Amino acid sequence: MSCPYFDPVAPRTHGARTEDSTLPLGDEWAGLCRAEPDQAHEPDQAGLRMLCNIGYARGACNRFPATDGPDAARFTLLEDNGTTLRLYYVLERDHQPHAHGALEYSIGRDAFLPAPPGECTPRQAAAYAQSYLRRKAESRSWKASR
Repeated sequence: MSCPYFDPVAPRTHGARTEDSTLPLGDEWAGLCRAEPDQAHEPDQAGLRMLCNIGYARGACNRFPATDGPDAARFTLLEDNGTTLRLYYVLERDHQPHAHGALEYSIGRDAFLPAPPGECTPRQAAAYAQSYLRRKAESRSWKASR
């Protein structure tokens, strides 16, 4: 459940640690805080994993907005048919659904059709899809080398 205001830019560990596969976006990501949309902020290293990548930063992060918006984002894979990934997202507030919806990601176009709403949700969903596809390719490569 990553922070809903986290804009993932690039994988930090690229699956180097096995526990990274259980992170909300499938890898640990470096990125920007967009809690204040017109003032992108680069989080410090101490907060990046625990607050941005894992979420539920309300009350723990001094940049977290004092609104009734979501405090975590969750993604899951529904289907991979080889050309399209069907994902589902839930934005949570106090561990309860705040907003949710299905997403379709075109693997060939490297894009969602149609684009998800919001600024960070599409970027997080794309990070989740990229982590999944990277892991899938690594798994195939590992199996082929056996």
